[in-house]
Amino acid sequence: MAESFFDKIYKNKTQHTPDVLSCLANLSNDEVFTPPDVVNQMLDLLPQELFQNPNTTFLDPACKTGVFLREIAKRLLVGLEDKIPNLQERIDHIFHKQLYGIAITELTSLLSRRSLYCSKYPNGPYSITKFDNPEGNIRFRRINHTWGKNEKCVFCGASKEQWDREDTLETYAYELIHTENPERLFNMKFDVIISNPPYQMTFGIEGGNSSNAKSIYNLFIDKAAKLNPRYMCMITPSRWMTKTAQGIPDIWIENALHSNQFKIIHDFEDASECFPGVEIKGGVSYFLWEKDYNGKCKYYFHKASMTSPIYRYDYLDSKNAGIVVRNPQAYSILEKIEQYEGAYYNNTANNFSGLVSAKHFFDDSNYLTSNWKGYKDKSSSDYTIKYYLNVDRERTFRWINNSQLPKNKKTKDLWKVFIPAAGGSGYDDIILGKPFIGEPGSVCSQTFLVIGYDPEKHNFSRLECENIITYIQTKFFRYLVSIKKKTQNGPRGVYQFVPIQDFTHKWTDEMLYEKYNLSNDEINLIESTIRPMELGGITNGK
Repeated sequence: MAESFFDKIYKNKTQHTPDVLSCLANLSNDEVFTPPDVVNQMLDLLPQELFQNPNTTFLDPACKTGVFLREIAKRLLVGLEDKIPNLQERIDHIFHKQLYGIAITELTSLLSRRSLYCSKYPNGPYSITKFDNPEGNIRFRRINHTWGKNEKCVFCGASKEQWDREDTLETYAYELIHTENPERLFNMKFDVIISNPPYQMTFGIEGGNSSNAKSIYNLFIDKAAKLNPRYMCMITPSRWMTKTAQGIPDIWIENALHSNQFKIIHDFEDASECFPGVEIKGGVSYFLWEKDYNGKCKYYFHKASMTSPIYRYDYLDSKNAGIVVRNPQAYSILEKIEQYEGAYYNNTANNFSGLVSAKHFFDDSNYLTSNWKGYKDKSSSDYTIKYYLNVDRERTFRWINNSQLPKNKKTKDLWKVFIPAAGGSGYDDIILGKPFIGEPGSVCSQTFLVIGYDPEKHNFSRLECENIITYIQTKFFRYLVSIKKKTQNGPRGVYQFVPIQDFTHKWTDEMLYEKYNLSNDEINLIESTIRPMELGGITNGK
């Protein structure tokens, strides 16, 4: 029986038969299942002698299909052949002493055991190795969320309203991250922790891979690190590297960037290269983290338009900008600008982000929100403030009175520029929505951000606002925004790498290329990446 299993399942000699886990990985689902070929690419990052050591222990703390444990088992079965010649003894040793998992749901526990043991209950007659219990080394415990005073789970932040569920439904309270002492789950040490953890708590609500969903994969990384493994290898969204992941504290990202324990990272601009048919805003990446490593990272950027990755060997935050500059091709351009402007990206007074307002600048929970309709179609003696908004996806304006403007009233009287707070996909060739001038006496809905928002610092003229728009129109400007903007959302932080200019005159790409002495290759990179922006809709405040 063991020989037949090894031949048919682990050696995979029947190449014409599709791997069921490959097929499952191609299904569209909020749960992102990992294809076997991606798993093996991740396993290739590890020192291969680990698979020749009968004492190496592996843990997948977020089992979905069991594919990580199955592929590890394949390598151990080959690597330990000389040390444990008898196949059944080798199988028993590997499955009992080396491979462990924590399933994320009861269903995935059954699927994972079926993948690994060939039986959903490894104490039954069909299991290729026998355990005294029905779980084997793949455990599942139904965990309830722990609600805090704000009716949010104190461990994962899940909403009580959405996730306080009856006993017949999954709670998605993942065991690893819902305990203060994860080391007590197995009461043993692991050499390798490898996984594709859940990304956020929004299944079927906001769409599992939405850039607006609150991230929880950082919690899995934290708890896995608390288990003190020699190696961690995980695949996650890449949004943490650009500080565009919702719910991940900046301090967590800063600590990760400066730990210098990330030895290898493969970063994919297009997530479908790893997960066919699945859209994950901002791309995905998998990494090798090593406890005893302290140095530069082998960083491979898989650009969607290129067949081979772009390689960089450097510290993750080599520019001390607080993020990873994901595309290594952008480095040379930033260095050219830095020669002229200094480390401008480290000071909001010297980069364009300092001119851009925060989200929800004029609105509050009662006024000027997307669904608020307290405006008038025509101005009157009371309704004198022009209010820019989108109606049926068309940019237009209405009229409000002073009592309906809840905050930042002084900004109303400035010349300013409005720009959509969200636009594009993050990987399109326009990057930003179209800006337009906001004249004195105007405000905007939460749909827009305000450029030149601070009456104590900015006070632009109409001409300067027009020249700011010419700057935004340049491919140069939008390429620098694209370094950090990897989703539809475009908060002020995405303008970090855009230098401030003299806005008393217009700007063109040719003027900017000359100013910063860009090479032909650098110019061609920008020109081939960014498409011209044609303004439309409201452009002059009329």
